[in-house]
Amino acid sequence: MNFWKEHVGLRISIIGAFFVIGLILVTAGWKMTGKLSGLLIMLVGLVLLLAALMIYNKPFGDPKK
Repeated sequence: MNFWKEHVGLRISIIGAFFVIGLILVTAGWKMTGKLSGLLIMLVGLVLLLAALMIYNKPFGDPKK
């Protein structure tokens, strides 16, 4: 799939947005010590950080075909 290789500007903006929002959510959840909602906010932030990493690595993957 060449979509991520062809649309570099879109890829960089999505990665940047996911990274910044993910870090904000992780730190905001961390400040809610002892609350279950803080843990859920941190998990959403973690998912966004992992999604940013996945989008970053997508163009470098070997095609299996």
